[in-house]
Amino acid sequence: MGSLLTKLSEITGAAFADYGADFAFGRVIVSNRPDLCDVQCNGAFAAAKVLKKAPPQIANDIRERVASHPAFSKVEVAGGYLNLTLSDEWLVAESGERLDTVRAEQKLKIIVDYGGANVAKPLHVGHLRSAIIGESLKRICRALGHDVIGDVHLGDWGLQMGMIIHELSIRFPGVADPPVTLEDLDEIYPSASAKSKTDEAYLNAAREATAKLQAGDPMYRALWRKIVNLSVADLKNDYQKLETYFDLWYGESDVNDLIPALIERLKREGFARESEGALIVDVAEPDDKQEIPPAILLKGDGAVLYATTDLATIEMRVQQMHPDLILYVIDKRQSLHMLQVFRCAWKTGVAPQSLAMEHDGFGTMNGPDGKPFKTRAGGTMKLKDLIELVTTRAAERIEEANVAAGLPEEERKEIARMVGVATLKFADLSNTRMKDYVFDIDRFSSFEGRTGPYLLYTAVRAKSILRKAEEREAALGTLIAPRDAVERDILLSLALFRDKVLAAFANRAPNEIADYTYELASRFARYYHEHHILSEENENVRASSLELVRRVLDTLVLSLDLLGIDVPERM
Repeated sequence: MGSLLTKLSEITGAAFADYGADFAFGRVIVSNRPDLCDVQCNGAFAAAKVLKKAPPQIANDIRERVASHPAFSKVEVAGGYLNLTLSDEWLVAESGERLDTVRAEQKLKIIVDYGGANVAKPLHVGHLRSAIIGESLKRICRALGHDVIGDVHLGDWGLQMGMIIHELSIRFPGVADPPVTLEDLDEIYPSASAKSKTDEAYLNAAREATAKLQAGDPMYRALWRKIVNLSVADLKNDYQKLETYFDLWYGESDVNDLIPALIERLKREGFARESEGALIVDVAEPDDKQEIPPAILLKGDGAVLYATTDLATIEMRVQQMHPDLILYVIDKRQSLHMLQVFRCAWKTGVAPQSLAMEHDGFGTMNGPDGKPFKTRAGGTMKLKDLIELVTTRAAERIEEANVAAGLPEEERKEIARMVGVATLKFADLSNTRMKDYVFDIDRFSSFEGRTGPYLLYTAVRAKSILRKAEEREAALGTLIAPRDAVERDILLSLALFRDKVLAAFANRAPNEIADYTYELASRFARYYHEHHILSEENENVRASSLELVRRVLDTLVLSLDLLGIDVPERM
C-alpha cells in the first residue's frame, strides 16, 4: 500500500534510521536530473548538520545500505545527493498499482464551497474558474476516499431580490403572480440595479421590499420562490454543460432563520459590539503584520452582510454536516473577507478550533488584451455564450483536422461539445490556481500542443488501438520489462500517478494533475509513433504492448476525470 515515492522513502528512511539519523531524512523525490536517475534523496545535507559528517560520506553510507534492495537497479552518489534508478521489476509492478492504494487513512468530511452563482443573474465568465477549479478539487478529494460535499452556495437573498420584486410590482401592479420568464429576469435585474443607483426613492422602496421578504411576507416569499426556481433551473443547465455538478443547492436564504439567534448570542456573550451604529466583531490579532478590520455583521439600518450569512452558513454546516475541512473556492481578491469570516467563526465558537477552513483563491481569466475576458462589444460575456463559442470553435477544429470524419452528425456535435469543454477546462487548470491567465481560444482549441483537445485525441487513439485489438482477437497479456527508454518513461509516469494525485490534494492544485496528464499523453504519443503495437509479430511483446496501452488509457481517463473532463469513445 502507498504511493511510489512513499514506498521508496520508507526504504531510504529505514536506512537513515539504521544509521542513527532521523527517518525523515530519507524522503525521496522525483529527480531533477532525469538523465542521471529516476528519483533522488537529498537527506544527507540535512543529516550532516546533525551528525557532524560530510554529506558525501553520509550519502555513501546510505548507498551501501540500500544498493541491494530490489527496488533499485542502480544507486549512485553525486556530492551529497543519492541518485536512485528503479529496477524494471519495480517499475512494471508499480505502474499497475491502483489509486485506491493511497486512499487516506483518516477519512475526512470535506465541504467544497464553489460556484457562487447569483439568483436572477445569468452565469458569466467570472463564475468560470470557481466552477472548474472547485469541481476538480471535489473530484480529487473524493478519489482519495474522503467524504466530500459540493455546495454551490447561491446568492439568493438580500437587496438584489428586493430590487427585482419592486421592479415587478411596477411592471405588474397588483398582480400577485406576474408572468415573469427567465428572459425577463435577464433584463429586469440590470434595469433595477441601474435605477437604484440614481433614484433614491426607488432604492428605498427596494430596501423595503427586501425587509418584507426577509420578514416572511407570504406574497413576497411566493414571488421570490418563483424567481429562484426559474434561475436555478437555468443555472443547473449551464453548469451541466460545463460538466460541473453540486451535491447541495443551498443559498444564503437557507440560513436566514439562524441569523437572529446567532446575533443575539454573540451580543450576549460579548463577542459583538456596536461601532458607529453597526454591529461588529473584532478579529485582529496581536501579531498581524497588516491591519485586519472588524467583521461587520449588521449595518446601521440592521441589514445583514455577506459576513453574516457566511458565518451563519458555517454554523449550519457545523451543526448539520460536522465537517473536518471546508474549502472555499473563491476569487483571491476576497482573501480579506474570508480571513475575517474564518477568524470570527473560530473566535466566537461558531466553528470549533479543530475545523480547518481554507480560502483556495484563484486569479482571473483574461482575454488576449490582458484584461478580464469580454464580449467583442466590451460587455461581460455570459458563461453559456462562452461555452457556445468554444463549442463552435471545436467543431471548426474538428473539421480542419479531419477528426471524427464519417461519424453521425449528432455524435459529431457531442464530440464538439466535449472538445469545447476540454478546451476551456484544460486551459484553466493547466495554470497555477492563483495565477491570472490569458485565454487564447485559437491556441487552446488546437489538436496539437499542450491543450485539452490534444489530450482527448491521445486518449481516443488508445481506445481505438484496444478496440481494433479486440476485433482481431489480439489478447492483452503480462507486461514485460521495458524494451527501451520510451517504454520506460511511460512506466515511470504510470508509477508516479498516485504521487501526483496526493500532491494535487495537498497543495489544492489541479494543475499538478494537468501537468502530469500532458506528460503522460506526450510520452504515449511518442511510443505510438516509434513502436509496432497491433502489427508486432512476437505474440508476447504484442500482448505486453496492449497491456501497456490499457494502463495508459485507464490513467489518462482517470486523470482527465479528476479535471472534470470526459473522453469521447471515438473521434
